[in-house]
Amino acid sequence: MKTKERVLYMNTITIIGSINLDRTIRLTHMPQVGETMHTKEIFSAGGGKGANQAVAAKRLGAKTYFIGAVGEDEAGKLMRELLAEETIDLSAVANLKGEATGQAYIMVDDLGQNSIMIHAGANNAFTPEHVKANQKIIEASDFIIAQFESDLASTITAFEIAKQSGVKTILNPAPAMNKVPEALLRLTDIIIPNETETEILTGIKITDELSMQKAASKLHDLGIEGVIITVGSKGAYYDFNSQSGIVPAYKVEAKDTTAAGDTFIGALSSVLKKDLSNLKEAIAYGNQASSLTVQRFGAQPSIPYLHEMKTMED
Repeated sequence: MKTKERVLYMNTITIIGSINLDRTIRLTHMPQVGETMHTKEIFSAGGGKGANQAVAAKRLGAKTYFIGAVGEDEAGKLMRELLAEETIDLSAVANLKGEATGQAYIMVDDLGQNSIMIHAGANNAFTPEHVKANQKIIEASDFIIAQFESDLASTITAFEIAKQSGVKTILNPAPAMNKVPEALLRLTDIIIPNETETEILTGIKITDELSMQKAASKLHDLGIEGVIITVGSKGAYYDFNSQSGIVPAYKVEAKDTTAAGDTFIGALSSVLKKDLSNLKEAIAYGNQASSLTVQRFGAQPSIPYLHEMKTMED
């Protein structure tokens, strides 16, 4: 995708979801039950699937708003400062008294694989009433993006407002849930699960392109217009308007896969047209962005900036 085209179609994005302070531990290998081991490095950085997606969208050219919450603690203060530095609009981020800011504890091994434990805190404490109070932000957006790290009732309310206003809804059904409310799926225009999440949603095990096509068909039956199934180092499968296929990933050496999927979604949403007519090109752009992310450590520190994408295009 050409740079000039991306600027021409720069989007306004609203993210509703999670804001976490990440605590990352680097290890040679994942510990076994009962094993005690030394770490290679420990550091803190901004994270949360919602915040990661917002940072990716903003760094790659989208005007970005956030609906969510943090606690009145040091972690919340730090996350507000980090997101404000990105010039993300935080006017709809509440400070909740008595709630801890969301935090994630991440282990990353030498193969770049990770295990993540999350304490939701304030992410699960903001309400549909808070969303309704910020209705105008949603109405002024091209896309609204949600995940499963925050209050589902608030997400459903946000998607209802979006649907009534002609705003496209994007659902990243992660972390995986055994039972996703059908009401939310029926409000979803574009869904972006990985292989595991797709199997949980549809009951179809993802083994090849035919199984992806069958799973996409089940999701279309719920009224979901566009289906994108991310398949890690293979890339992403898309199914929209009787067109489908796999857009291959960039071949790179991964150091840390944290925030790769979030970068993909933020990047894709920053350039996607509302009629989805450039879906394949937007997926390729998301793949390009996430290929940079996996070559670095940390969540938000690893997300690329627009000038880096220009360099790759050149």
